[in-house]
Amino acid sequence: MKIAKISKHSKPFSLECNDIAPDKSISHRCAMFSLLSNKPSNIKNFLLGEDTLASLSIAEQLGAKVDRDGANITITPPQKLTEPNDILNCGNAGTGMRLYAGLLAGIDGSFILTGDKYLRERPMSRVANPLRAIGAKIDGRENGNLAPLAIRGGDLKSFRYHSPIDSAQVKSALILAGLQSDSKSYYKENLLSRDHTERILNGMGAEINKIDDWIEIEPLKSPLKPLDIRVPADPSSGFFFAVASAITPNSQTIIKNVTLNPTRIEAYKILKEMGADIEFIEKENIYEPIGDISIRYSGKLKAVTVEKNIAWLIDELPALSIAMAVANGTSIIKNAKELRVKESDRISTVLEGLGSCGIETIEYPDGYKIVGGVLQSATVNSHGDHRVAMSFAIAGVLCGTIIEDTECIDTSFPNFFEILSKITNII
Repeated sequence: MKIAKISKHSKPFSLECNDIAPDKSISHRCAMFSLLSNKPSNIKNFLLGEDTLASLSIAEQLGAKVDRDGANITITPPQKLTEPNDILNCGNAGTGMRLYAGLLAGIDGSFILTGDKYLRERPMSRVANPLRAIGAKIDGRENGNLAPLAIRGGDLKSFRYHSPIDSAQVKSALILAGLQSDSKSYYKENLLSRDHTERILNGMGAEINKIDDWIEIEPLKSPLKPLDIRVPADPSSGFFFAVASAITPNSQTIIKNVTLNPTRIEAYKILKEMGADIEFIEKENIYEPIGDISIRYSGKLKAVTVEKNIAWLIDELPALSIAMAVANGTSIIKNAKELRVKESDRISTVLEGLGSCGIETIEYPDGYKIVGGVLQSATVNSHGDHRVAMSFAIAGVLCGTIIEDTECIDTSFPNFFEILSKITNII
């Protein structure tokens, strides 16, 4: 097991991050959506993380030709997606497995999706059940709830589906199925989840429209236009260093060329509500609004209650919990049951780590309470969850930490420790 020791750093720092990891969600989608065109897609700044490379490898197994020049990728789709001669390994990526399930459900052939030991324990019935309801043939452990998933793709019926879960992964899987269905389909969620799928596919020429509270999906009549995109920096990766600046006196960070999609910067808005000095500077808007985010320490943070837009915060809540741990007062997170089924049970994993650091917490079925205090040096087990590992590495800037099981960080942010080493020592 790989271990990292983070040294306490007591001095102010000024950090300019122009090498934050490219956006993971967008990189996954670029690899998959390029298969819906009949011309080569050019993708610059593709995330070279284990999970996104797994999605790229799956595209190759389905018949695409992939040319790589560092992080610049050209994907030439086949005339017809081919049935692979081996299983398709999604690594640790729920995004990869759930979105590919929606895409492959409408493709003639047999496909088996698997992943690492953590992904094989994450729930898949949330996509398997609605896909089976429109004609997909999907099976797996626990009647298709756990991977490996066996998919026999074919003709799909249109649907009108109101999802009980506000999830960009579920929505994206159903949109990909809807593009291959026999007539218009409609999808509804109670709260808008991340909308990268709709934005990118519409940019490629798909017809995905918002009709009142429903998303209307027009089946494809012809191949989509190819992608020509530079993947922006990932705001959820940059958020770790935003928290570091917000909790370290007289420190500041600017995160360059990041997506400013409103569904992706909610955590920064919460951190601003807690008292951090944060500014958003938009520079362009083609597939996505892109710009810089400036974060400055502006004094002791104050506690906050978070109960809305949870779907927009689900990846950043572990890091936000570090900010809450040193804020004045008691912070509360509600309506976040989805944290239970991420790369780890993030409610129990985060609270276990905070308890080791001397912070008082109370656990609830759908959230938790954090009593602000002083972080103490501790050893924290990430339980294979990359965001938990990086969050407690940021805590180490204040108190010093030893993080166990850090291999998982390579799945989303391979150069995380390289950037962190600019503000503190790592062994």
